Amino acid sequence: MKIDIIQGDITHEKTDAIVNAANPALAGGGGVDGAIHRAAGYDLYEECRQIVHKTGECKPGFAVLTKGYNLLCRYIIHAVGPVWRGGNNGEEEILLNCYRNILALAIETGIKSIAIPNISTGIYGFPKKKAANIVGTYFKNPAEEQPSVEYIRFVCFDEENYLLYKNEFA
Repeated sequence: MKIDIIQGDITHEKTDAIVNAANPALAGGGGVDGAIHRAAGYDLYEECRQIVHKTGECKPGFAVLTKGYNLLCRYIIHAVGPVWRGGNNGEEEILLNCYRNILALAIETGIKSIAIPNISTGIYGFPKKKAANIVGTYFKNPAEEQPSVEYIRFVCFDEENYLLYKNEFA
């Protein structure tokens, strides 16, 4: 599996799928989530609304798949990260589960390339360095577990996350 790290806007990625740092209601909002919803268009909002109506809100650590609509990707994987509450409420395991579930959906769907943002490090307040370490530890040698995913691009919106990820994967 090839891993790349860039600083940029995930809504411009041409991978098979992009990951949305979603809220449990899959309703758009601020940050990456809002940007993806705005770029994908109203049909994404409607599909997400139908998913929540049918199955309920997406719990932290889990992920769901939708079409990409007006984006350059075919799919969007909506992963709900943890809200940081001091680190004693299972936040690290929940974040790790996000990445496990992202890859599980990718494998199940036959996705070969994925662009992933910095989940939970914005408004959800997860410490950026701790998140980068969790991601780095999980993805440094995932080839045995995830043989069908060929390419992952971490798309960091801000310079701090970009530098932390570059350092983690150096």
